Amino acid sequence: MKRVVIALGGNAILQRGQKGTYEEQMSNVMKTARQIVDIILDGDYEVVITHGNGPQVGALLLHMDAGQQIHGIPAQPMDVAGAMTQGQIGYMIQQAIRNELKRRGVERPVATIVTQTLVDKNDLAFQNPSKPVGPFYDEETAKKLAKEKGWTVIEDSGRGWRRVVPSPDPIGHVETPVIQELVEKGFIVIASGGGGVPVIEENGMLKGVEAVIDKDLAGEKLAEEVNADIFMILTDVNGAAINYGKPDEKWLGRVTVEELKRYYEEGHFKKGSMGPKVLAAIRFVEWGGERAVIAALDRAVEALEGKTGTQVIKG
Repeated sequence: MKRVVIALGGNAILQRGQKGTYEEQMSNVMKTARQIVDIILDGDYEVVITHGNGPQVGALLLHMDAGQQIHGIPAQPMDVAGAMTQGQIGYMIQQAIRNELKRRGVERPVATIVTQTLVDKNDLAFQNPSKPVGPFYDEETAKKLAKEKGWTVIEDSGRGWRRVVPSPDPIGHVETPVIQELVEKGFIVIASGGGGVPVIEENGMLKGVEAVIDKDLAGEKLAEEVNADIFMILTDVNGAAINYGKPDEKWLGRVTVEELKRYYEEGHFKKGSMGPKVLAAIRFVEWGGERAVIAALDRAVEALEGKTGTQVIKG
């Protein structure tokens, strides 16, 4: 039996154009759960799941902003918002998978681990915050908040001003021994949601930091930690492409890690979208993984069988 870590993209939880109601998100998660259970039962795989949380954190920050302004309720720091949304999304995924298994007459334990991700406090990302988070503001309000709260703010693509936070590279997960034990005992584990809660270590003690860790890079670390055979990133496009959007666009099917690394270094993949997914796939295969896959969510089963998507293999 092979072990696969599945990194779910945002479209597994919230589709474009949706408002983000609980009913919308749960409906999407139930569809995703059916595919995951197909993989578990039909393909006979051990599955570990990770997921994004960007829209949910964004909505939560808006809630807290409104609560503070209208009712004087103190807003919580970003690491707490990350933990809260890990619980929220994990709850939905674990319930949906458990119910889908039950419908098929299978009893299998499913558990969500609120996961802390260790980062280096000297990571250069802390000197160059670049990840936009939270609501948009007008310039005057943004600069006022920056002065009051010590934020870094930028003008974001003509849409207004936003706060930016660091996006440090993940070192590993604090809860790895717990995750490993549960996986070995047959649990379907959901972990490292949204890249995990970023923490640093000072004098042996952990401390949350206001940052965002890329979920796919953290998912790759999770795949190493559980000794996965396959790391599969599911998103809203069916793989990676070079010269994307140009007349000579070429979608990548089966590709060696050396070829993909060359394309990555040539700058074919955008930093804020496909870039981290490709880097995560490269890291996993270079670490020793059998195969990394980038594919569309609705073609997950075919992609895991190697029939579609981008399949990254050793040279």
